[in-house]
Amino acid sequence: MPFKPNTVMIFAAGFGTRMGQLTKSRPKPLIHVAGTPLLDHALDTAFSAGIETVLVNTHYLADQIALHLAGRDGVLVQHEADQILETGGGLKRAAPRLGPGPVATLNCDAVWHGTNPLDVLSGAWQPERMKALLLLKHRDLIPGYGGKNDFGIDGDGRIYRGGPYIYLGAQIMVLQPVIAHSETVFSFNVIWDQLIESGQAFGVSYPGNWCDVGSPEGILRAEEMLRV
Repeated sequence: MPFKPNTVMIFAAGFGTRMGQLTKSRPKPLIHVAGTPLLDHALDTAFSAGIETVLVNTHYLADQIALHLAGRDGVLVQHEADQILETGGGLKRAAPRLGPGPVATLNCDAVWHGTNPLDVLSGAWQPERMKALLLLKHRDLIPGYGGKNDFGIDGDGRIYRGGPYIYLGAQIMVLQPVIAHSETVFSFNVIWDQLIESGQAFGVSYPGNWCDVGSPEGILRAEEMLRV
């Protein structure tokens, strides 16, 4: 059977500044796409993949997210009151609550359409040689994407910086390098660079469709994608 992480961390702490007026009084995770809050899209992705426990971190307008999640089975909340810890710092703080095994992470400002991204990651995970497995897609296959390239994938599945693939905001990662990092506030990029250097960072191409929902235009593209 393929590996299945028991826990997923969903990142929901950001200010959502690219959303403009839409996030002046509402956190980005609660913005609706096709009638459903972005956070619920991410939760549906996690639970439909058979994940038992989801931890959601919060900061900006956290009371709204806490109210939205109140009473939901299998959902834990980590409130980062003093400052946003970024992705790596958030996972480091959450680590004692996530269990010992590799965990999955999801950004909630993205929408997937097709095969569950966590199933793709689980099916490709090889614990004997991987410490991080990132979900990627070639930028030419993402309609309307205007961001920078993130990674390339070599013939053995290892990733390197600067290729034509885009990180889709989903991964499986072992916790040890994150816990061992000396800083409190840091991005996954720091850990990925370490693992790229040691040959333990890999990528898998997502066969479905994906849309970044970091801006109002992204909402429209995501809704169009979901109608197909």
